[in-house]
Amino acid sequence: MQWHNSPARYGLVSILLHWGVALTVFGLFGLGLWMVGLDYYSSWYRSAPALHKAIGLCLFAAMLLRLVWRFLSPPPPLLDSYGPLTRLGARLGHGLLYLGLFAVIISGYLISTADGRGIEVFGLFEVPALVSGLPNQEDVAGLVHEYLAWGLVSLSVLHALAALKHHFIDRDVTLKRMLGCSR
Repeated sequence: MQWHNSPARYGLVSILLHWGVALTVFGLFGLGLWMVGLDYYSSWYRSAPALHKAIGLCLFAAMLLRLVWRFLSPPPPLLDSYGPLTRLGARLGHGLLYLGLFAVIISGYLISTADGRGIEVFGLFEVPALVSGLPNQEDVAGLVHEYLAWGLVSLSVLHALAALKHHFIDRDVTLKRMLGCSR
């Protein structure tokens, strides 16, 4: 399999970034839902949020890499069979997914750094608190983070359903290209 994208399909780097980000988003969403229900006496009370934050920051790095890769190896063009609304939906959907990912990560960062402390990443290094002490920073960012996370997961499900529609109903190669199959 090729590393770079081609006009016919996505390359290995894009495929790994796409599916890695997707799995990470759903994993973080599940972890987030689970950890907010933990009580003070749970053995995961401190570990789960630390894990959530560290993975979230790794996701941020992966998303930056994904943006850079998108410029170095542009994705295959949209299929000729797409109508104007499908083209608009594809561009709008992908743009909202990227924007939503960065927004949910930034809001998570603002929750975590509201008290002025940085975020430990698996005990390897610390990301400093660059923004802290804003009025109600933790509460506002927490609310934004929660709604954005639900929105992002909902949009991701729509994205997956659209890919399945292209595969099973339209019978085009949209999904196959992201699985590394050629036309």
